[in-house]
Amino acid sequence: MSPFAGWEMPIQFGGLVNEHQAVRNQAGLFDISHMGIYYIEGTNPKDALQALVPSDLYRIGEGEACYTVLLNDKGGILDDVIIYDLGSKNEREQKLLIVINAACNIHDLSWLKKNLEPKNIKISDAKKNGIFMALQGPNAEQILEQYCEGSIKSIPKFGHRNLQLNFNNISCPVFLSRTGYTGEDGFEILLEAENGKFLWQKLLKDGITPCGLGARDTLRLEAAMHLYGNDMNSKTTPFEAGLGWLVHLEMPSQFIGRDVLEKQAKEGIHKRLVGLTLQGRAIARKGYQVFHEESLVGQITSGTWSPTLNQAIALAYIPKELSTVGNALLIDIRGVKHPATIVKRPFYRRGVTT
Repeated sequence: MSPFAGWEMPIQFGGLVNEHQAVRNQAGLFDISHMGIYYIEGTNPKDALQALVPSDLYRIGEGEACYTVLLNDKGGILDDVIIYDLGSKNEREQKLLIVINAACNIHDLSWLKKNLEPKNIKISDAKKNGIFMALQGPNAEQILEQYCEGSIKSIPKFGHRNLQLNFNNISCPVFLSRTGYTGEDGFEILLEAENGKFLWQKLLKDGITPCGLGARDTLRLEAAMHLYGNDMNSKTTPFEAGLGWLVHLEMPSQFIGRDVLEKQAKEGIHKRLVGLTLQGRAIARKGYQVFHEESLVGQITSGTWSPTLNQAIALAYIPKELSTVGNALLIDIRGVKHPATIVKRPFYRRGVTT
């Protein structure tokens, strides 16, 4: 166990590699109750929230969700979030749900209240004392389907639904979304605490592997999913972080940081996040220096040993002019420079590896 954002979090249950491979090949179960989950509701809450994110929120409708980022006035990323459209009570009253990172919970909540409450938008805790868990892996749908009232096969990626689960001779309401942080198919499930404990134990008794933060990190890095505070922060913009697809400058709406992103779209960027693979057994960790020939050009933001690829992988910010796929770099690992190569991201996609 390890402390994280006010929580005691499991690093591993039965071994990181075993947990990682369970998610890649069957299914694994994560307790993600540390995440912040909030309702955003009122008259036209999308209009109010649109001023804080660069992605067009009107591209999603009821039952759909989108991944995006909160920005500061410099175009820097305050956090990455998922926003869910829960539908409308009537033509004007709408309800959204937002999931934010635990480490950013206090700051994000303050930021949302500062910008939304003056517009008469209500923000409330959707999780309360409940449990949020993620069932991830190619078998996740088949496993969860047996507990659901009705089929979940039709739920698309980033789709979500309120439904009933049946287990231990009880029927309980859950919020279910086809989202995750592993690069695999899977679901995230929000439910009341006691029912959540029963479901967790039931899934473990059925042979599902419980997974900790260690496997969560190796899985997300293979899929080149960003970790806030490592691979992006308030001093990196979406374009620099390789998240330009989140920036919808074609929409007429104004949002915080838009002027900076418009300038970058026109003039270009100076640094870029790239994926790296290393030769041999050396592992590049966060903070290790990156060299091009004899010049220091950047540093590692995330690095690990990939159980799926059986090699070391990493992310790093380097000058844009050096960021071409195939370019050779050097990573200083305890005083020895190890060769690395820039590769396409993600490192792993189901059925495809770099």
